[in-house]
Amino acid sequence: TSGECSTLRLTQNMDMYLHFSNAAEYIPEKVKKAEKKLEENPYDLDAWSILIREAQNQPIDKARKTYERLVAQFPSSGRFWKLYIEAELFQRCLMKVLHIDLWKCYLSYVRETKGKLPSYKEKMAQAYDFALDKIGMEIMSYQIWVDYINFLKGVEAVGSYAENQRITAVRRVYQRGCVNPMINIEQLWRDYSKYEEGINVHLAKKMIEDRSRDYMNARRVAKEYETVMKGLDRNAPSVPPQNSPQEAQQVEMWKKYIQWEKSNPLRTEDQTLITKRVMFAYEQCLLVLGHHPDVWYEAAQYLEQSSKLLAEKGDMNNAKLFSDEAANIYERAIGTLLKKNMLLYFSFADYEESRMKHEKVHSIYNRLLAIEDIDPTLVYIQYMKFARRAEGIKSGRTIFKKAREDARTRHHVYVTAALMEYYCSKDKSVAFKIFELGLKKYGDIPEYILAYIDYLSHLNEDNNTRVLFERVLTSGSLSPEKSGEIWARFLAFESNIGDLASIVKVERRRFMAFKDEYEGKETALLVDRYKFMDLYPCSPCELKALGVKRWKYLSSVILLANCFRYINVLRAVLYNKHNNSDSGGKTAST
Repeated sequence: TSGECSTLRLTQNMDMYLHFSNAAEYIPEKVKKAEKKLEENPYDLDAWSILIREAQNQPIDKARKTYERLVAQFPSSGRFWKLYIEAELFQRCLMKVLHIDLWKCYLSYVRETKGKLPSYKEKMAQAYDFALDKIGMEIMSYQIWVDYINFLKGVEAVGSYAENQRITAVRRVYQRGCVNPMINIEQLWRDYSKYEEGINVHLAKKMIEDRSRDYMNARRVAKEYETVMKGLDRNAPSVPPQNSPQEAQQVEMWKKYIQWEKSNPLRTEDQTLITKRVMFAYEQCLLVLGHHPDVWYEAAQYLEQSSKLLAEKGDMNNAKLFSDEAANIYERAIGTLLKKNMLLYFSFADYEESRMKHEKVHSIYNRLLAIEDIDPTLVYIQYMKFARRAEGIKSGRTIFKKAREDARTRHHVYVTAALMEYYCSKDKSVAFKIFELGLKKYGDIPEYILAYIDYLSHLNEDNNTRVLFERVLTSGSLSPEKSGEIWARFLAFESNIGDLASIVKVERRRFMAFKDEYEGKETALLVDRYKFMDLYPCSPCELKALGVKRWKYLSSVILLANCFRYINVLRAVLYNKHNNSDSGGKTAST
């Protein structure tokens, strides 16, 4: 991947060590000699220099042992501690943290540690190219561009061929920089003009004229860039959302900056360049708002959209690159700051499902389920839905079985599984069995009972619904404080389909269940019999005079129950009508 390639360049000369990564016993001859010298004299600085140079060319996991020995032998050496710290931290953070000061520090590190190597010029040029590729769009990157140009100008060139090579290299960086919006772009353009004039006055005019239009465009954008970045606290540490006015203001400003980049201020037709600039804006935003899942999601969404756009234009290579990078955005989010954020796991799973990578989707859900201190209920629900739509009802049942075996799972999984069977396999008997199975385990949870009641109401199973009410209200599994909602729904049920005697009977039974609370408030309870939606049999003042808070709560429940009742009846009618009109014998869609 591009990240891995960047890491190879960052560690500079790791090819040899990657080649021998499967041969742990391999030790270069010069290292063996240095080790032998240190056995004789542990303070041999020349021998230590050899080991340090080797360590600097190794991945930190391999080099760490050498650095530990070094600082143990010289615990008060600031220079050696600095080498260790830089080697350890650069590889850990450089690719993840696109902060201008960090990258300037990295370039200084390469300059200091590679300055005496024969290949220093090549390695330094690689480091500058690497830095500009990653951080060159930064509004404050002027100094890196100038340092690179000065470095190239200072490279010794012997002979006309070498001189032409140097001129070409310097010109290339100048021309890249002069069309890159940043502060001090005007100075870079003046320096470039002088440079071309110093090489060939006659050619300079044409060279400058050819680039002038693009420079003017970049200068215009640079001024807008500076304005849109004004006020952003770019050094603020990333913390979970605080919901403070100051934070809200910063979030709004960051999103304004991102939208500005999406508007294509450079007016370029290069979709790849537009995408890179927008993603750089997202990366800058994530340094501060990394705990905000919406930023990660929107970044991944933008990459996905760019990938599709490039694919439509026939640029399949960059389309695949951006598609894979979108997945990488999700991986970074759930692998670092938002390890338990279900929203990102679910959107990541959906994204991989859209790419037909079903095995990857399974791994994403299982990765989340492996976190011990989460409530996995919603995870299993979404996992079941994926399995059903991607692999069929049997796969969904397999996930349901797994969910039942997980002690952390709550009642919602049973509701989901039952409705999945009813809507997808069209088998209401299986749905009944699942609801009944869940009732044995969650018979003391009103929400589960109400879901079961809603299902029966949807089927217009009046007798079964009434039996269920009686079972749960007389079983003793529900405590009085939990049964209020069930009684309210029972009353709403009888009010809709029962006769007057049954309505009065349920009212009386509910009153007896809450006698201590409702004593002397029979009139308030009577309102529930006659109200409908937001229509009441008393004036607002009269209702207020009743002053029963519990009644207000139960009334709202009954209101919802009535709404659900009529919605379910309507759905059932439409469903049956659709089935009857399906002369081709096809299964009706729900």
